[in-house]
Amino acid sequence: MPPSSETIRDGKFVELTYKVSDRKSGHVLTRVEFPLGYVHGHNEILAPSVHGQLEGRSAGEVIEVPIDGNRIFGARDESLVFTDRIENVPEEYRRIGTSILMENDRGQTRSFLVTRIDDQTLTVDGNNPLCGREVVFTLEILSVRDATAEETRAGGAINAKPDIDPSRLRPV
Repeated sequence: MPPSSETIRDGKFVELTYKVSDRKSGHVLTRVEFPLGYVHGHNEILAPSVHGQLEGRSAGEVIEVPIDGNRIFGARDESLVFTDRIENVPEEYRRIGTSILMENDRGQTRSFLVTRIDDQTLTVDGNNPLCGREVVFTLEILSVRDATAEETRAGGAINAKPDIDPSRLRPV
């Protein structure tokens, strides 16, 4: 089926995939391969500057949007980087890339990422991984169509129930 000629604007249901790469190294930081669906103008799921670049585009287009991580997530805050002796850290957190949800004395939570481990210490960082980086969002627009009233109310895709023949179900 050829891509539709509809363009992205308010009230359109859009499906896309994207990846985020470090501008300097070209290293892919994150990738969303399963199509992400949203209603343009009703459920902004990415940074406003990215949504602005999607406006007027159509299915089949691939666009690149450079983003300054400091502008979106603020400057790096070195007070959010902590190093502790490794024996003080539970075994399940001793892996680089592990996310740890911590709570301060006021009950506020923040996600910290394990960024460094050696024989004696482990370092966690509470900054967003995109702070201090220039990144490029590469978005592939898969489809653009009118959103249904239900999708507009929900702000995105309405997940269909699995299409399973009830006669094939067996209790476990």
